[in-house]
Amino acid sequence: MAKKGSSDHRSSAREQVRDGAVQEPAFVRLKRVPLRDTPADKRDFFADVMDVVRQIPRGRVTSYGAIARYLGAARSARIVGYCMNNSHTVKPKVPAHRVVNSSGLLTGKHHFGPEDRMRKLLEREGVKVKDDQVVDFARRFWDPASELDL
Repeated sequence: MAKKGSSDHRSSAREQVRDGAVQEPAFVRLKRVPLRDTPADKRDFFADVMDVVRQIPRGRVTSYGAIARYLGAARSARIVGYCMNNSHTVKPKVPAHRVVNSSGLLTGKHHFGPEDRMRKLLEREGVKVKDDQVVDFARRFWDPASELDL
């Protein structure tokens, strides 16, 4: 194995990128402040969505609608999708690939660069995907309403 900083290490990294290998971003699970502790008029929906998405465990997925319902905006699944489309601008990084539609379809895949990047990121975490749909979606589904404190 090449030492970090050596030319062998750098050339190996360039080959992986050139060959289309997916590099997994580093995601940080931040300590949450329960929503009940923050007055509604002081909350930022975009930031709340990012906070919820950061809590999704590796190997699990949730839906735009589940996040919207958890945040008290049940009819705002499309707004959650918009937030995911813009999640690449947020630091620390957000595992947006773990958010799919209510049927388990990878509807946001075109926002990940190469079309198969979302699938590759999920598969790297142990989530099987066939024809752009999460296999065994019900078993992989993570519901913030039952997993997180309100």
